[in-house]
Amino acid sequence: MAVDENEARILAQWMQQLAQALQIVDLEVDQELLLDLARKSAGSVIHAAAPVTTFMVGYAAGLKAGTGSGDSESSATAAISKAANVAFQLCEDGTSGGPAGKGWANTAQ
Repeated sequence: MAVDENEARILAQWMQQLAQALQIVDLEVDQELLLDLARKSAGSVIHAAAPVTTFMVGYAAGLKAGTGSGDSESSATAAISKAANVAFQLCEDGTSGGPAGKGWANTAQ
């Protein structure tokens, strides 16, 4: 989901403000990844799937990164990438497929 330069600046400021309010230190967010995931899930399922999908990807990534060892930043980045890839794969099926049809193998679970 492309945003213009002004929207990108406003979004970056909002994300920084939100991270500070939530006391999340040194958070690096791939804005384009999250916006693309929101766009893809909204178009593949229904519009309301966008915030739900991005929340669940973040939650899954947080759980995975929290149990990992080693560098927490690289663990978080890898966990986000893996969870986002699972969500993108599910978006390809829209409401006609997904884990209920395929099982949970090879997902973030």
